[in-house]
Amino acid sequence: MTVSSVATAYHHPVPLGASFEPASLPALLERTVRMNPQAPFLHFLGRTYSYAQIHKEAKAFALGLQTIGIQKGDRVGLFLPNVPIYAAAYYGAMMAGAVVVNFSPLYSVEELSWQVGDSGTRVLVTLDVPELYKTAAKVLEGSALETLVVGSLADQLPWYKGVALQLLKRKQIADVAFGPTIKSWVEMIPVGQFAPVDVGPQDLALLQYTGGTTGRPKGAMLGHDQLSVNAQQVAALNPFGNPTGECFMGALPFFHVFANTALLNHAMVTGASIAMVPRFETKQVLETIQRYRCTGFPGVPTMFQAILDHPDLAKTDLSSLKVCISGGAPMPGPVHEKFEAVTGVRVCEGYGLTESSGVVSANPYDGTRKRGTIGQLVPGTEVVLLDKEDHTRLAPEGEPGELAVHGPQVMRGYWNRPETDADTFVEIAGKRYLRTGDVARIDAEGFLEIVDRIKDMIAVGGFKVFPSVVEDVILEHPAVKEALVIGVPEEYRGEVPRAYVTLNEGASATGEELAGWLNAKIGKHERVDQVVVRESLPKTMIGKLDRKTLRAEVL
Repeated sequence: MTVSSVATAYHHPVPLGASFEPASLPALLERTVRMNPQAPFLHFLGRTYSYAQIHKEAKAFALGLQTIGIQKGDRVGLFLPNVPIYAAAYYGAMMAGAVVVNFSPLYSVEELSWQVGDSGTRVLVTLDVPELYKTAAKVLEGSALETLVVGSLADQLPWYKGVALQLLKRKQIADVAFGPTIKSWVEMIPVGQFAPVDVGPQDLALLQYTGGTTGRPKGAMLGHDQLSVNAQQVAALNPFGNPTGECFMGALPFFHVFANTALLNHAMVTGASIAMVPRFETKQVLETIQRYRCTGFPGVPTMFQAILDHPDLAKTDLSSLKVCISGGAPMPGPVHEKFEAVTGVRVCEGYGLTESSGVVSANPYDGTRKRGTIGQLVPGTEVVLLDKEDHTRLAPEGEPGELAVHGPQVMRGYWNRPETDADTFVEIAGKRYLRTGDVARIDAEGFLEIVDRIKDMIAVGGFKVFPSVVEDVILEHPAVKEALVIGVPEEYRGEVPRAYVTLNEGASATGEELAGWLNAKIGKHERVDQVVVRESLPKTMIGKLDRKTLRAEVL
């Protein structure tokens, strides 16, 4: 089935067939700076950085990279939380013609070292926070990494907070051993004339590592064309008028592809601002939304659940928020309904993946939307549903199938992994489609619903069980807060579903009670062998529930 085979009523503000001009990200940043250089770009813990400031610092960093021999195509890694130098280093590296490599600040030495080696990263930018610096310094010692650049957190804060950090909280500042291979950020932004590098839409911009479900992470190769077009596709969804007045809540980590597109590049191409926090901390997020009158909040479901659970919510003014965009994982229906009822703010679910530069579809921010779906495609995107058993064929009409995406935002392929192309891409009617591994349905208006992941399906005898179907039912129980369902081995049927849950605060229910309640509401082949009540469930680095880690823990 293709999305064009249904009677589509498109509800986003621009036509589904709209196209966008690919450009290099530095060129788009320069365009925005020319429009209004003093417009705010980043708000960070009480300090505001204009577009002109970030642009100037990015150009200086590009010059600094040139002085240490970085050439077009070399890889520059960012091992940073959400801090202002992230933006300057990101765009500055690209100005120098380098390819940015994003690394999670939660990585261990082994994880970071492996990805530095796999990507061939020559320069790594980090912060003088002890945990980050110690990890990065060990990687510098034991890998082919050539230069470590260390930024000062105190220098990025308002002057009074920076002084307080340096005087009163010295233990929160790493003792950096500066030298030939460890340079300060200030040293890497020299005064001088940057020699422009010819960077075009066709050039590689970013290596974004994705874990997948098995094996080592793979680096998705994303070009300037793919990133710039996806940012413009996201910007085109805004029905509210002048985008330069928007202020996004920047709680998603910039190192993640969702934030890279929906926050950083989205704001940059429209001239909007971002009120950023170093990491998600609920009280700080609520204070930031109120202080900067944030109008949009991209997040993951666990963030919205945390806001609902926080005692300060009742006294926080959220009236500036026009819309919240939930992605990264399915949003439980009860959380969705309660968040909108309590806050009065509309939540729109969307969908994307690393390999698509971040965003494939979203529910309209205004007007028609459908809860429980991932909305309609962003303009310029096409999808088909593939047969679950044979991905070279389309799924039978009206049946779910593996979602495959074709569009200008789809990656080039995996870094140094040409052998994966045959499993990653499929050609349908002369077009190259990215296989997502997600099973979806398309309704009569072109709204997409993710049913499950192919690799997560549980084979019970001759039947296929979708874990998300069972999870949706158990989440209806008033005591249940979070749920994950996995298949566990069973001698007779091969596999059987098992549910793992956490409970709402103050709620009381046993696993036996929950299993009896659940099994009475689902099909015989979907019934769980037990419900395990836990204090917590594993989550990924951006806060979505992690079925892969749970499976590794319990099997």
